[in-house]
Amino acid sequence: MPTIEEAPRPAPGRHFVSAYGDGGFRVAGRAWRGSILIFPAETRPWPVADMAELVPESLAALDQPPEPVELLLLGCGPRLVAVPDAVRASLRRLGVVVEAMDTGAACRTYNVLLAEGRRVAAALIAVD
Repeated sequence: MPTIEEAPRPAPGRHFVSAYGDGGFRVAGRAWRGSILIFPAETRPWPVADMAELVPESLAALDQPPEPVELLLLGCGPRLVAVPDAVRASLRRLGVVVEAMDTGAACRTYNVLLAEGRRVAAALIAVD
C-alpha cells in the first residue's frame, strides 16, 4: 500500500489518509478495506466500488454531515471519470462543490486541504 508522505499533517483528532491501495486505505492510524467516506474527524465505509454505482443516494451522508462540508473530493478509482449530472446537481442543492480525480490524487488533495482547515470531505473508491 503506497504511503502519502508529502502532505502536511493536520491537527490532532483529524482523519488524514496515510496510505491507499491494495483495496483499502489507512486513515488516522486505522486500516479500512474497500471504499470510504471521510470527514475531518470521522471515517465510514462507503458501499460504492465503481463509478457506475454512484447515484445521489450514495452521498446521503452529506445531507447531515458530522461537520459542515463545502467541498467533496471524489476519488473515482484508478482514473478520472465524469461525475453523473444527477449527483452533481444533488450536491449543488446542498451547497457542496464536487471535484473528481483519481483516488490517489483525491487522497493527497484531501490531506492538504484538511491541513489548511478547509471544510472538506472525500468519497474514495478503493484501488488495487
